[in-house]
Amino acid sequence: MSTIDLEKFSRYSKPGPRYTSYPTALEFSEAFDYDAYLKYLEAGTDALSIYIHLPFCRSACYFCGCNVVYTSKEDKLSRYVEYLKKEIDILSKHLDTQREVIQFHFGGGTPTYYQAFELDEIITYVKQAFPNWSGDAEISVEIDPRYFNEAQMQVFQKHGFNRISFGVQDFDPKVQETIHRIQPYEETKAAVDLARRYGIESINMDLIYGLPYQTFESFKSTLELAYTIEPDRLAVFNYAHVPWMKKTMRKFDETTIPSPDVKLRIFQHTIDYLTDQGYKMVGMDHFAKPEDELFAAIAKGELHRNFQGYTTKGGANLIGIGLTSIGEGERYYAQNTKDMKVYEATIDAGRLPFERGVDLTEDDVVRKAVIMELMANFAIDIPRVEAEHGIVFSDYFSDALEALKEFEEAELLTMDERKIKVSPTGTLLIRNIAMPFDAYMKKYAGSKKSFSKTV
Repeated sequence: MSTIDLEKFSRYSKPGPRYTSYPTALEFSEAFDYDAYLKYLEAGTDALSIYIHLPFCRSACYFCGCNVVYTSKEDKLSRYVEYLKKEIDILSKHLDTQREVIQFHFGGGTPTYYQAFELDEIITYVKQAFPNWSGDAEISVEIDPRYFNEAQMQVFQKHGFNRISFGVQDFDPKVQETIHRIQPYEETKAAVDLARRYGIESINMDLIYGLPYQTFESFKSTLELAYTIEPDRLAVFNYAHVPWMKKTMRKFDETTIPSPDVKLRIFQHTIDYLTDQGYKMVGMDHFAKPEDELFAAIAKGELHRNFQGYTTKGGANLIGIGLTSIGEGERYYAQNTKDMKVYEATIDAGRLPFERGVDLTEDDVVRKAVIMELMANFAIDIPRVEAEHGIVFSDYFSDALEALKEFEEAELLTMDERKIKVSPTGTLLIRNIAMPFDAYMKKYAGSKKSFSKTV
């Protein structure tokens, strides 16, 4: 990657979506109602990707933007398991449970805050309700190394888990203290070693840059330590500072958060360092070894981006189960309630805990395809988009193409009649480059409390 002009790039720092969905979650509303959601579920025929949200954590990590419930009470965790089962029972009445399951993911919260027998109970119940699992299904879980033991790993092995993602964020003691997540290197390495002993061949590690007290040198050290653990994939995220949404983020002294130019320098070094170690960049924030299946998916144009990041399991109907979970179909997004009392009461009334979502228009479908291809592959195959959606690209996206000229002149991308291709340096601004295709962005012009900063 060429050396970037840090001062110039810093000027691109503005609020913008991460595009885990399009339209983004800000467009979700109650206008997409329960009956419309059920019609989509009942009509679906695609393979299934099942996501289960286990929201509980022992204590807050101040950087976290996830929907979590802090508790030390075991009865809350066990009660939630019973409601997950009830939700699955209701769900089974509204979709064909014989559809093939090609992906399953536990997210949180801290899934391994649950005891082994409880994890076993949940997974067993899901498999009984949805019995048709693909032989090459991706079965994964997010793990906090501070809450992970051999009994839990035995359950994951029993149920065929083949991918584990470990949350790390940063190894620097000062940063860990500030973000309220003390997690020594040795603890993380021991957790990864345990997973390896049980045959897990795909280990992902999550790091975050842009946290309080991080410096270029401190994150450089974190990267080098992470490499010694030999993860197969790394997700290196730009910290999303949204204190208007997450009260715990207000605990940070904002003067200790790295400036945009420091963050850019950190991420540029991350790309260069991991490339030197044999990893390749996938999308805007993931890295993997060249033999990883992600690259075969890129070559086929089948890499997919959703709320769990990048996956090879595109085209599946994502079913979200549990508090706040989000589901995705070809023409909709649907989200469960964030309120535990409402969640329980709705299920007790025999209804799914659906709260809001969005029914995609034809325009949404076209723009989603373009934005997601850009986010996954750093390129847009214009003839393919035209053929699949029956449009003339240059007419349909004339405003976007005009806006992209700024990036073309800065040599951050190239454009012709057949392809838009982002340069290696341009990948640092992929969110900015995707935004001109977003029909909703005009609503948020000038708003500082809609999205996190792109740089």
